[in-house]
Amino acid sequence: MALPWLVVLELVLYAGCFICGIITASSVTITQGEFAGSCMLYGSFQYNKTALAVGVGTSSAPSLCHFLSAMSVLVAVYCFSLVLYWVYASCVDEVKRERVWMWVSLAVAGVFLFFLLVSGCVLRIGRDTLCQASTKDMLMVKSCQDIERQNWTKPYNGAQFYSSLHNAETSVWVNFFFWVLILALLVVQRRQGSEFSGLSGGDPEWSASETEPIFHRPSRPH
Repeated sequence: MALPWLVVLELVLYAGCFICGIITASSVTITQGEFAGSCMLYGSFQYNKTALAVGVGTSSAPSLCHFLSAMSVLVAVYCFSLVLYWVYASCVDEVKRERVWMWVSLAVAGVFLFFLLVSGCVLRIGRDTLCQASTKDMLMVKSCQDIERQNWTKPYNGAQFYSSLHNAETSVWVNFFFWVLILALLVVQRRQGSEFSGLSGGDPEWSASETEPIFHRPSRPH
């Protein structure tokens, strides 16, 4: 059974959200791993004059980065599961989305939009705070890109920390935009009374003979 074009467009957006979620989670996790598990959002770097290299000054609780990664993975898994479900449903000719699941989808979209907005703000403000605090304490650099090119004290490696955080933030905002479109599509389908199911007794394709009983009761003699 072919899927309606609105559902196809919705699945394409889900696929994009899946990719964005994976990029965000991997970027945040890799950056955290390069700083020995420290979450550098809202933190700062400091220059070690003895080692002539840059090290970690302050950092946030690791749970902050864990939250960002977990939220991105949750969105990615949800989107991947929905794509698999709709592809499977279309193959077995059992395409159906009842009214209650439409409301559930709308609620999930609203929740994800809220958490993606929070994640985007945390990444943006946290990265800017990190850069401002570090450039203020390290007079030899003017931007976070300059800090990337410095030598780093072991076990830290911040050669691409700014690029990774920037990619994570960009992916979150793209993900947020996709979910806005998904929410709009769900609202349109809800207003159209979009419930995808098989044939029912009221459909014109359903012949009258198919609604008749299989066994006919014999008529009584007058």
